[in-house]
Amino acid sequence: MQKILKKLFILSALALSTSVIGATSYANDGVITDQSRDRTIPINITLPSNNAKCTEQVKCPVAFINAGYGISHNEYTFVSNAFNQRGYLTVAVAHELKSDPYLNREQPYLTTRMENWHRGVVTLKFLVNELASKYPAYDFTKLALFGHSNGGDISALYGSIYPNEVSTIITLDHRRMLIPRNKSIRVLTLRGSDYPADANVLLNDSELDAFPVTQTLIEKSRHNDMYDGGPKWLVDRMSKEVGAFLDTNKL
Repeated sequence: MQKILKKLFILSALALSTSVIGATSYANDGVITDQSRDRTIPINITLPSNNAKCTEQVKCPVAFINAGYGISHNEYTFVSNAFNQRGYLTVAVAHELKSDPYLNREQPYLTTRMENWHRGVVTLKFLVNELASKYPAYDFTKLALFGHSNGGDISALYGSIYPNEVSTIITLDHRRMLIPRNKSIRVLTLRGSDYPADANVLLNDSELDAFPVTQTLIEKSRHNDMYDGGPKWLVDRMSKEVGAFLDTNKL
């Protein structure tokens, strides 16, 4: 396991080392352009809804929302609401553009999908650096990362590369990228019932005893339903699980 994680970290570091955070331009309130990559990044920022008093002296937390492949970044409002109600600023990110290559369907995914995940990590890192100066009353140094499916893979990879910058990871049925084994990162992963995760993605019993990771299977849930458009009972269950996790794992 440690050899696998070490190899992934080396590959990720090499790929990210070629990326440069450059100048930025704003097309409108919902779009940021990373000029160093000539990449337009649609985002949706929502502020805390509980009248949280966020200041530069007492900063409020930040959560990034990473959508599943082929699903809009605006289709996880139940997650944004859960974070906003607990004092978080949320940034929903559209990782996939029409100009991007299609998600690779060939095994082994830890190799064939790294390009996609790396691109997502670079986007998140760019946004962290850019938005920290725009929102000085919010703490971009200890992030909460949420992701569904491929968005969860991106979140897990970011946490593996930048463990000191992540406090919490929540995923909905991500199945390819290994969950970080790190005692400083609290993890909740809600598992669908229709597809298994790849080898070593989830923790075994001995690892669960050693790391702050919660793995919860939701019976009769489907991978592709784990967003706003899923059945009401499932959206309600996921919202409840996320809220309870945040309430018991406050910063």
